[in-house]
Amino acid sequence: MTIREGWQGRFYEDFEVGDVYRHGLGRTITQADNIWFTLLTQNTARVHFDAHYAEQTEFGRPLVNSTFTIALVTGQSVSDVSYNVMANLGWDSVRLPHPLFEGDTVYSSSEVVSLRESRSRPEVGIVTVHTTGTNQLGVPVITFDRTVMVYRRGFGPTQGPVAAP
Repeated sequence: MTIREGWQGRFYEDFEVGDVYRHGLGRTITQADNIWFTLLTQNTARVHFDAHYAEQTEFGRPLVNSTFTIALVTGQSVSDVSYNVMANLGWDSVRLPHPLFEGDTVYSSSEVVSLRESRSRPEVGIVTVHTTGTNQLGVPVITFDRTVMVYRRGFGPTQGPVAAP
């Protein structure tokens, strides 16, 4: 039997400005996703959980909660961008160019836009990506810039057991 390493994520040294990562998983948004997230976060905007109210808006149906959208698209990017993260530093320039609806499927990609060594922490580097989430038709529903501190190779916590069982 051969034991093979699984995906260990990217470390700071693995990023290059201009690289684009198409994140592997899409996600279809359900009514339960939208309502639960909205109520869990105590968002009282009825357009997210009251179908009768939403029918009377220009959209004619419930909108997906925008903070769910940013959380989902950030999550889709983790395996490519921040699997080895020390910390998120921020989300900037968040835009919602097109509404997202229950039943839509979200896909995402990220482009590396800047890299720099940390001035205060030699074990990490600073990576900024521009991320775009699209619906199933390829229409952008969210864009944002995200900056993270990513461990350099050989630093940070170990992954999994130290010795094979």
